[in-house]
Amino acid sequence: MTDARPALPDLAGFSAVLFDLDGVITPTADLHRKAWSVVFTGYFAEQGVAAYTEQDYFDHIDGRPRSEGVAAVLASRGITLPADRCDPAWIAQGGEPGADSPGDGTVEGLGLLKNEDFLALLNEGIDAYPGSVALLDALAGTGTEVAVVSSSKNAVPVLTAAGLIDRFEVIVDGNRAAAEGLPGKPAPDTYSFGASLLGVETTRAVVVEDATSGVAAGAAGDFGLVLGVDRGAGEEALYRAGADVVVADLAELVPLVGAVAGSTTAPSTLNVDPSEGNLS
Repeated sequence: MTDARPALPDLAGFSAVLFDLDGVITPTADLHRKAWSVVFTGYFAEQGVAAYTEQDYFDHIDGRPRSEGVAAVLASRGITLPADRCDPAWIAQGGEPGADSPGDGTVEGLGLLKNEDFLALLNEGIDAYPGSVALLDALAGTGTEVAVVSSSKNAVPVLTAAGLIDRFEVIVDGNRAAAEGLPGKPAPDTYSFGASLLGVETTRAVVVEDATSGVAAGAAGDFGLVLGVDRGAGEEALYRAGADVVVADLAELVPLVGAVAGSTTAPSTLNVDPSEGNLS
């Protein structure tokens, strides 16, 4: 794949760019990895199962809603836990029903424990990727619509900490997805919803993702272009998941932002026609 890397597209033919957050705009994916590692390293040691590795993050957690990620990692070790303290399985084993607390022996409890660790790390400060900010600046200069579509329930505090909250009128995060009853990535629903909130047809929208599950979500939808950013998932893995183009940093795309947003001229470099969806 790397020997025949597609040329970068002219972005002027698209009306909107939908960004994942962690690992795309901010390096918070690093914080998520650290927080998950703390939780599962300790928990797996207690359970006497195979140790948690960073690859578990990429294979089972990255880009997924928190509860799905927890359940997937546990399943990889043959462990099944009640979803929460209202789960009949929790009550059947003698647990008291009610709200979950961090560290409870439930999927929700482990997720809350991770979130505590993540927020503590976030409080130490976070800066956005310079290349991502440069791309946002370039898109703003053309009037291109932008949105954040993230599985995280911490999108607002992350964007606030990074000083970017005012850049996005549309934020579809884990909280909004749950409220709307939208399935998480790799289903395309959250991205499609984000495009609808912008008033843009999906065929004229670009999805930007660093996670294979997010790339798969973009590829599963009728989006004009799916861009992968390799922050550790691997270029080949992102292409296999359905990326049309993979870059190492979004700064590579800044020179490709056209002077006129929403141009009716399709990007020619990849022969992508926004009216025909993403590349096959």
